[in-house]
Amino acid sequence: MTIRVLLADDQALLRATFRILIDSVEDMTVVAEAADGREAVDLAAEHRPDVVIMDIRMPDTDGVAATSAICSRPELADTHILILTTFENDANVAAALRAGASGFLGKGVSPEVLLSGIRTVADGDALLSPTATRALITRFLAAPGTDEFLALPDAVKALTDREREVTALAAHGKSNAEIAAQLVLSPLTVRSHIQRAMNKLEVRDRAQLVVVAYQSGLVKPHRHPNGSP
Repeated sequence: MTIRVLLADDQALLRATFRILIDSVEDMTVVAEAADGREAVDLAAEHRPDVVIMDIRMPDTDGVAATSAICSRPELADTHILILTTFENDANVAAALRAGASGFLGKGVSPEVLLSGIRTVADGDALLSPTATRALITRFLAAPGTDEFLALPDAVKALTDREREVTALAAHGKSNAEIAAQLVLSPLTVRSHIQRAMNKLEVRDRAQLVVVAYQSGLVKPHRHPNGSP
């Protein structure tokens, strides 16, 4: 199956570079390009891509708002967002994940890492960088002024004890293989638990499962002794 990609970045040269790279592999194709967030939303609705490569900082509608708009549309439930960032603003990255993004990469990654990331997001299987994503979410949720987002005390009640356990380990950045080894389960069983938890919590993918784990209190943000997250 060919992965259909929408590029959303205000830098035309960067979009052109990404297009050349993506179109050079057999299992991907670029279906459209957007120069800002508003155009990204419109083109996503028109083309229904598998993956949107979304820059955060764009004129008019930024990447966070565009991600939220795309992920809120039921007809785009199968469209996954890959955020590109320089990691300069952790709050923006965490907000994008909360809005529905499936993961993130730095703009300086190698071509191989970008292509692998697109495939991972298209599969909806795992975070691109689970440990880094968890750290960003932890820092954001532990910061002042985020209490309004911690409003899901009953979100995990529908999960079985094993599903809670697996979800918590996923939120700590562990892969399916690592969870399987720790709980003495097969990776396929872990994947099944993850999928059932996602279905019960009505989240799009593993990234959103991690966000809900923090928001619901299933996993608590930790602070270092100096007070920093």
